[in-house]
Amino acid sequence: MNQITFFPFINIKKIILLFSIIPFVISAQPKVYTIDEAINTAINNNRDITISVMTVKKAGAAVDEAFGYALPSVNLNGNFTRFLEKPKMPFPDFEAMLTNATYSILFDEGVIPRDDNKYKSMGSKLQSFSQTNNFSADVTITQTLFSSAVFKGIGASQIYYDLAKADLYSTVSKTVLSVQKTFYGVLLLKESLEITKASFENAQLNLKDVKAFYKEGIVSEFDLLQAEVIVENIRPVVLNMENNLKSAKDGLKLILGVDQLEDINVQGDFLYQPYDISNEEGLIDEALKSNYDLRTLELKKQVDEAFVELDVSEYWPNIAAFGQYAYNGSSDDWKFNTYSSATIGLGFSINLWQGNRTKNAVEQSTITYQQTEEQVKQLKDYTLLNVKSKIQDLKTVQSIIDVQNKNVELAERAYQIAKVRYKEGVGSQMELQNTDLSLKQARLNRIQSMHLYLTTKFELEQILGKTNPEYFSAFSELEN
Repeated sequence: MNQITFFPFINIKKIILLFSIIPFVISAQPKVYTIDEAINTAINNNRDITISVMTVKKAGAAVDEAFGYALPSVNLNGNFTRFLEKPKMPFPDFEAMLTNATYSILFDEGVIPRDDNKYKSMGSKLQSFSQTNNFSADVTITQTLFSSAVFKGIGASQIYYDLAKADLYSTVSKTVLSVQKTFYGVLLLKESLEITKASFENAQLNLKDVKAFYKEGIVSEFDLLQAEVIVENIRPVVLNMENNLKSAKDGLKLILGVDQLEDINVQGDFLYQPYDISNEEGLIDEALKSNYDLRTLELKKQVDEAFVELDVSEYWPNIAAFGQYAYNGSSDDWKFNTYSSATIGLGFSINLWQGNRTKNAVEQSTITYQQTEEQVKQLKDYTLLNVKSKIQDLKTVQSIIDVQNKNVELAERAYQIAKVRYKEGVGSQMELQNTDLSLKQARLNRIQSMHLYLTTKFELEQILGKTNPEYFSAFSELEN
């Protein structure tokens, strides 16, 4: 017979407690972002991008609206009125007029003896010619045949749409650059903290060895105290760098648009691939052609030019064809007498003079265009200067990265030699400390140069309009 084994109640409580803790442990894990995940998160959450998307949609609706002015318009009108008191107007007294005409004939024909007293005095009398109930309905179709404002407006709205799209791409590009710089800033602090912690661990291991040597009488108390001071000098540096890293992560969370209470981390490497900057003139030409801000401002200039043409179009006539069908009826007793009518025609209007309003409007829009033209020239000069500056920065940093890689290798070798010398009793505590500081500084110099290289490369690519096209793919459905 099989025996049934019952687990102690305490084991069941442990199992329940374990499963209740697991979700909290899982949720406590920080969200780790790669550079692509960070950029996509920022693009999805960035409010400036959201506003720019709305502007693009609004511009697309404006294009459709502008086309609508060139299409026929159909209007249906109808009304019904009932007079509670009919309107009246003064009119000659028809009764007196008819009576006098009749007597005049009778007198002239000798039918009755003439008696001027039979004539009635002539005057006016309030009379109504309206019926109590009236209705009317009509359908009017109007088609613009010529309107410079309409035709220019269609072109201007399309340019405005292109401007809104270019501004969106510029906003996305700036957001990508901001994320890249902040992300690698966090990564720099993270790597620097790890380097400093490695130096701290070296100092702690050295202190442990010194304590052992001191107990054996190999080293003096001075060496022991010196080793302890080195450890305690590095400890606050580690704490300060941990605080700086936390602040940098908070800044990254702000750019990503995530909750400030969320725990995040970054994952990535400082990869160095030499950037081809040999053709400086080619890079400058590319920047002047593809820079997002320049393209946006060039389109702004085209919009301003279109507005000048719109204002000038007020001098031109407007010609439109129209047709109307009307159906009307009236009655005093709801039995309507109805009739219909149909008309077609052409309408013509032209501005002859409006107090120089059109002239002044053209002058204002022309000045706005000229201002934008100057802004384009200014931005081109600034872009050219920026490209040259970034190229020079890249040349400088690329020239020292390879040297620093070798310098780190030398510093690591020197530190290992110093450790061996100290353990063998031929080296000093000061020698070990100096080689450790040199190693830490060499590592920091290398990682800082890599960070400078990447951020400078990102800035140059943004100036050149070389933001990864994949980051714009989410907005492809906005094409008008």
